[in-house]
Amino acid sequence: MGKLPLGLLQQFVLVARLGNLSRAAAQANLTVSALSHQMRQLEERLELRLFQRGPRGVALTVDGCSLLEAVGEHFDGIEHALLRYHQRRHDALTLSASPGIMSSWLVPRLPRLVAVHPDLELSLQSSSALVNFEREPVDVGLRYGHGNWAGLHSERLFGEWIAPVAAPELVARMEGIDPHDLSRWPLLGEPSPSTRWNDWFARVGRTPPTRYVAQFDSLDALRHAALEGLGVALGRMVTSKSLIDAGRLQVLGENYLAVKEAYWLVYPPRSQGHRGLQLFREWLLAEAEDYSRQMSAFRPDDTRVG
Repeated sequence: MGKLPLGLLQQFVLVARLGNLSRAAAQANLTVSALSHQMRQLEERLELRLFQRGPRGVALTVDGCSLLEAVGEHFDGIEHALLRYHQRRHDALTLSASPGIMSSWLVPRLPRLVAVHPDLELSLQSSSALVNFEREPVDVGLRYGHGNWAGLHSERLFGEWIAPVAAPELVARMEGIDPHDLSRWPLLGEPSPSTRWNDWFARVGRTPPTRYVAQFDSLDALRHAALEGLGVALGRMVTSKSLIDAGRLQVLGENYLAVKEAYWLVYPPRSQGHRGLQLFREWLLAEAEDYSRQMSAFRPDDTRVG
């Protein structure tokens, strides 16, 4: 059989993990036909059938699974080892953040960053998944939680507050129904396993409802349902305040409850000397401090829950 070209095995790992020749070919900068030919060539040289080919993609056979288990981690190790030699431009910064804080909080403030640092080039990645700094060329992230991520530097930016919010159209339809008695309003359930509504009703001394008009598996869908007037959502102020200021949502009642989680700037040790990160960090901490002052004036209550 002779020695196998490493390129064949590398392409095999890519196809095996994606389960789709078209996506794998796009990542490898090959045509689907060329990549398919390489996989058949590998099967012929090994005298093994590695893939089951179907209309929706490819699936590994038992022999394919064994080969992936044997070689996949070694390619991962090579990529990880090469990360330290990857030269990062100091006027470029790659940042990862969840869609909520990215679109509602960070992006509206970026013109001010560009004004003071016009040469800084940002690459923004919007995803709810936590970035793996060990394997991905990302310099810094914004995360929501308690700040205890192993192996990362974490700096607290600001806290989070929640309050019941509803579209003006729903408020108009519910005219005459006390907005302080939310048990009589249509409520929108949060993604499981959140218990914020239970915390809310415990805070105001009322019994939570036994059902919701709708239950959602994502905060983005929940926010859109509230904007359409479907029901009352328990809104996070980071993503809701701009909608409140624009008159698209209204706060029901007067209680703004602080939660234990907060928003954090996080980055791996390798990013500490990155000049772009230093500039971004200095600007971001000032923006976070200003936002905290605004929220202190905006909310009349600060009762902690969660």
